[in-house]
Amino acid sequence: MVIIGAGLGGLSTGCYARMNGYRTVMLEMHELPGGCCTAWERGDFTLDCCVSWLLGSGPGNEMHQIWLELGALQGKRIRHFDVFNIVRDRDGRSVRFYSDPDRLQAHLTEISPADAKLIRGFCDQLRAFRKCLAVYPFLKPVGLMGRAERWRMLASFIPYFNVIRTSITVLMSDYSARFSHPLLREAFNYILYEKHPAFPVLPFHFQLASHANLSAGVPEGGSLGLARSIERRYLKLGGEVVYNAKVEEVLIEADRAVGVRLTDGREYRADIVVSACDGHTTMMKLLKGRYLNEAYRKLYTRTIQEPGMVFPGYFTLFLGLRRDFPDGEPCTTHLIDEKLAAELTGIRHPSINVQFRNRHYPELSPPDTTIVYATYFCDIAPWRALDEGPEQTSRTRGGQELHTLPVRHGRGYYTAKRRARDALVRFLEERYPGIGDAIAVRDVSSPLTQVRYTGNYDGTVLGWQPFVESGETLEELVKKHGPGVPGLADFYQSGVWATTGGLIRAAAAGRHVMQFICRDDGREFTAWTDDSEPPPIHVVIPVGMSPDAPVPCSPAKADQPDAALAARRAEARE
Repeated sequence: MVIIGAGLGGLSTGCYARMNGYRTVMLEMHELPGGCCTAWERGDFTLDCCVSWLLGSGPGNEMHQIWLELGALQGKRIRHFDVFNIVRDRDGRSVRFYSDPDRLQAHLTEISPADAKLIRGFCDQLRAFRKCLAVYPFLKPVGLMGRAERWRMLASFIPYFNVIRTSITVLMSDYSARFSHPLLREAFNYILYEKHPAFPVLPFHFQLASHANLSAGVPEGGSLGLARSIERRYLKLGGEVVYNAKVEEVLIEADRAVGVRLTDGREYRADIVVSACDGHTTMMKLLKGRYLNEAYRKLYTRTIQEPGMVFPGYFTLFLGLRRDFPDGEPCTTHLIDEKLAAELTGIRHPSINVQFRNRHYPELSPPDTTIVYATYFCDIAPWRALDEGPEQTSRTRGGQELHTLPVRHGRGYYTAKRRARDALVRFLEERYPGIGDAIAVRDVSSPLTQVRYTGNYDGTVLGWQPFVESGETLEELVKKHGPGVPGLADFYQSGVWATTGGLIRAAAAGRHVMQFICRDDGREFTAWTDDSEPPPIHVVIPVGMSPDAPVPCSPAKADQPDAALAARRAEARE
């Protein structure tokens, strides 16, 4: 089996392929694993750009089993925070979205007693979702479930039917408009850091419920550490990975995928080809647009170009600071004015998310220093309008072809990056005096930077948007045809382009695609957890406490009363 791409989807596919006896070689155009789940070094600072919360990091759900099967969490501390996100408006007023429903209800009611009924309803639904997570299916794709299995799955959701129905049919933008208090009316849209206009209430409940169950923490070692752990699992299982290897074409004979050709002319022959790289690149370049039926062709040639069908990319600013900033919170979304927004090229919504990243990962910077990570959802088109060079280039160095080297952009592009960087630094200086003088390292990237390193369509980090035409169409196509394309045998797709969502979806896609492959080959699928290292240790970091001095805890079970978890958290804070 040839696997294209060593992001989490490719790594997961490789691990499950090896567990099921397939010989594998993984081809990655970068020199590191992880794809978007990555980090890089600047001086003494490691700049981590991905995991702000990891769904399934704690037990009580099927997501957690997948991470343990991939060896992603073993031997690590998983850090949990009392507050999922803080939303601060232009006047400095803030809403703390606590992960504990009781604290959240009390806090929101204190802000707006007039909205007490609506607040209680939201928190009651959150309490129900905490239990619902235990029955949410991740281990087996719906497309492979028999009729009895589907009925059992649906029956497990019966106790939560009303809460799911009401939360999936109402957009958060409409729900938040019901609040009488203007701060809550705006803040609820930014619970998940950025504004997601197409999201119903359901994903907000899902993320907050996972956080409340201590199953949405951050793993020690950060994003690249997570990818490296899964890479080690893959290599330990006997898999092979080749870096600096960019696939140019999928080789096809008699309507069967038989291997791939690299940009340097090398060919890798295989019985099965799995593409875990960018979906548009896969369909339109590697397959050259062949084997797309009417539905797939529409998806990849028309729907993908419509606004809101694909997750946007990010503009990111990292600052490595020479000293500690104890007032810096792990995660805050700042609502900004139009004047600042006008300086931020490509910004979708007038907000920026600011994380004091060393609160999440103290091991990634020297003691008594700080890493600030500021981002905003960003369209790529304004950046492309300023660009004068290629978005990717390959060069040969030392006899090896490299594919993620710097490319030359236009003067306007660099001017726009500096303008956004300087505007964000001024903003941060106003709120955290002294930041400007403490800067040791700056690092700035745009959606074009993402294209350079991953080749992702328009610089997206998550692929298809759920709850809209693109994501819903893809899900129906996978149910009908599996994760391949009609008419082409021995070819499959994995990763975020074979599903919708974040890291756990990418990891689950690797498990799912191997179940389809095993079915097609007449094999029984098998998987097991990696018990060679100790299980993860979970720690709670109360508000105001250093991440270097967390409080050990046991993750909450799905049916644990809220009062019991609240008591444990109170004990941890003391």
